[in-house]
Amino acid sequence: MAYTNIDDPSAHFQTLLWTGNSTDARALTNDGNSDLQPDWVWLKNRNAGYNHFLQDSSRGNTKVLSSDSTAAESTFTNMVESFDTNGFTIGFDGSQVPNFNGNTFVAWQWKANGGSTSTDTSGDINSTVQANQDAGFSIVTYNPSNTTTRNIGHGLGVKPDCIIIRNRTRIENWRVWFNVIGQGALTLDGTATYTVNSNLVNSATSSTFNVGGDFSVNGNYPYVAYCFAEKQGYSKFGKYVGNGNSNGTFVYTGFKPAFVMIKPNVAGRNWQIIDNTRDPHNAMDRWLQPNLSASEFDGSTASVYMDFLSNGFKLRTDNVSWNQSSQSIIYMAFAESSFVSSQGIPTTAR
Repeated sequence: MAYTNIDDPSAHFQTLLWTGNSTDARALTNDGNSDLQPDWVWLKNRNAGYNHFLQDSSRGNTKVLSSDSTAAESTFTNMVESFDTNGFTIGFDGSQVPNFNGNTFVAWQWKANGGSTSTDTSGDINSTVQANQDAGFSIVTYNPSNTTTRNIGHGLGVKPDCIIIRNRTRIENWRVWFNVIGQGALTLDGTATYTVNSNLVNSATSSTFNVGGDFSVNGNYPYVAYCFAEKQGYSKFGKYVGNGNSNGTFVYTGFKPAFVMIKPNVAGRNWQIIDNTRDPHNAMDRWLQPNLSASEFDGSTASVYMDFLSNGFKLRTDNVSWNQSSQSIIYMAFAESSFVSSQGIPTTAR
């Protein structure tokens, strides 16, 4: 059996950077090894304290949610205006998002099924799914009629390892479930610990995930869920234990990371995102925080926070938001390249 079935992760995930020029209908093109038509775009102004903006091709390109906000879904016609064959087109409305002149921006992009959805009947209610089973990613929309515990079809064909859920029309928290921990969820827009609660996400199977009665995951509202299943050599969802040392914990992923998002399971600690496009070297020192609108933090004048290696990542700081001694830190990671290709050829760090 091949080590991985994904020799080119850029066919399924890419990060794109650009500098604003204050023009409307600006087409942005990805530069990975493969063309990528994104179905989920997560966009952030790096210079200024503006919200994170998340759009997907299931809800439609005018519907926007913010990971750092409990606000309901908004309608914008000049954020991501279209999802293109190898990138996306952005608009401009005179504000600092997403194309203000001279500002720098980042967008993380995942491929689902090119915007093509289908009805999934495997749950207690029907859900609308577009799935990329090869890469273990699906976008699920569902609309329960009440808070009765529900099984929701996800379309992955295997048990998911991480699910991010958002109530679209009510002021609510984002919920992030990890299979490695189980029942309950983290809050993407906040700093709380993993809440063990049967009213949130309870469990998952190869066809459905089960939600309780909390309005953040279930009720007479429309919801969106981003579901992920680990794929060897491409994605990993887990936790590590910090050692409180600048010679920090090494986390084996089986690939050279392109993107890592972490959250210490400690109250008051922020989420962190780092990627190999804003930091095109092994030593990573730039990060953005999904739960905050703050501009990009640059630690290059002080210290390196993490190394991206050919088979995982290693902490290089004793900072408690990254590597607190004896504390669990939860993470999700996507690959630049697999540690070993489908032909058995090892890759090397940069």
